[in-house]
Amino acid sequence: MPAEAAEFAVGPAAPVLRGSAAGEGPPIVLCHGLTASRRYVVHGSRFLERAGHRVITYDARGHGESDPAPPGQSYGYPELIADLERVVAAEVGEGRFLLGGHSMGAHTAVGYALAHPERLSGLVIVGPTYTGGPLAPAARAYWEGLAAALEAGGIDGFVEYLIREGRTAEPWRDSVARVSRERMELHRDLGAIARALRETPASQPFGSLADLSGLEVPALVVASHDQADPGHPYAVAADYAATLPRGRLISEDEGQSPLAWQGGRLSREISLFALEPEVALSS
Repeated sequence: MPAEAAEFAVGPAAPVLRGSAAGEGPPIVLCHGLTASRRYVVHGSRFLERAGHRVITYDARGHGESDPAPPGQSYGYPELIADLERVVAAEVGEGRFLLGGHSMGAHTAVGYALAHPERLSGLVIVGPTYTGGPLAPAARAYWEGLAAALEAGGIDGFVEYLIREGRTAEPWRDSVARVSRERMELHRDLGAIARALRETPASQPFGSLADLSGLEVPALVVASHDQADPGHPYAVAADYAATLPRGRLISEDEGQSPLAWQGGRLSREISLFALEPEVALSS
């Protein structure tokens, strides 16, 4: 059995970022999505630690137990990528590592990879949504509405708006509502989350998908089918995999629960990816 996770705090510069590291072996750094926290990449699975990896996760600024953005800073991707650089410096140090993330965390990971390709043995991109350019007016209105619902109605208002406006098919709505509520209850500062809802989606982690065509890093892209998870379109993940020179796409079968929601199965896929010769040899 792997040892219990060791908590860490990356500071003293603001914001202080809090996270945990567990296991021994080649490092894997995982970044969570918007309104989530460090638990919600592999959903509590410890398979990666048992498979011989040191797994490093942290709460993004304003999320979970991490501090909110200080005055003069935002929740945009330049700051999120700089925060990841701080975590890597403190918890990985020198040498290559495997980097992965979901949604906001996936975009943060890709932004880091474009800036530091030499640091990575591999890249895991789960549920990307960013395709380049400014946020469309309809999408901006959605995120503004979600932030306003959180400010006006707290977690109940947030969940109600998410289910009403999120286009999730009926069979999946109860699960989405339950997990969304559980995620939101882990945040110390809901005001910071409301700010992030307005600022992060409007930010650009990199220029366009064309930027990925020069990223010579082995990449595993995890797609979800749109019926259960329309907020993370399957076609966008497929475009990432097609554009990355060494990208490969995986997903659940249609009608199944999204692979991104299955922590144990997702962890196994990441572990298998880490064992692929081109990934393992570059660690």
